[in-house]
Amino acid sequence: MQEDSYRHKGLRQQLVQVLKDKGITDVNVLDAISVVPRHVFLESSFVEFAYQDKAFPIGSGQTISQPFTVAMQSQLLNITKGMKVLEIGTGSGYQSCILAQMGAKVFTIERQRNLYLKTKPFLEEFPYHIKTFLGDGNKGLPTYGPFDRVLITAAAPVIPQALVNQLKTGGIMVIPLNDETDATKQRMLRLTKQADGSMLREEFGDCRFVPMLKNIGND
Repeated sequence: MQEDSYRHKGLRQQLVQVLKDKGITDVNVLDAISVVPRHVFLESSFVEFAYQDKAFPIGSGQTISQPFTVAMQSQLLNITKGMKVLEIGTGSGYQSCILAQMGAKVFTIERQRNLYLKTKPFLEEFPYHIKTFLGDGNKGLPTYGPFDRVLITAAAPVIPQALVNQLKTGGIMVIPLNDETDATKQRMLRLTKQADGSMLREEFGDCRFVPMLKNIGND
């Protein structure tokens, strides 16, 4: 793993201030952003830009989300220590580590085989005990549920019912959902599961994510 220098730590503090200025208020989220070294998740050619509030490609048509997006989704989850969180779309593993740093027990699914094979051993270098799986995120992990929180890090055409079923009553799902009237737009939603199984819906503006895909990829 790359060195985490005083310079990197200073750049993270600057990033935390940028996120505060953009409206992130959850202290646990900001503390996690200040601790997790984002530069180690990027290709070496992007390291100098690691603490800018930008997304970067990580291969297989996927990206590491911009820090504000990671922070916003994490804030919407309203995590407390010890919660079981199911993450759909492991990607680089950065979001997984932010959640784990916040005290969550993280279960994460990646459908792209090459990303999974790269990220799984990399995450094992961290002290978080994140559980990683290769599979179709639409199906979730019924064997390991129910979950307190579900985080989807790709744009979904519909809310996957299997994931709703694996969410505890009172649990929260954060999901970028395709706009029903405009396929080019997505809305960030927070869904809270009610006692009757229905989902209380809150909207938090437009967003842009790579699409959530079915089936297991080998590319």
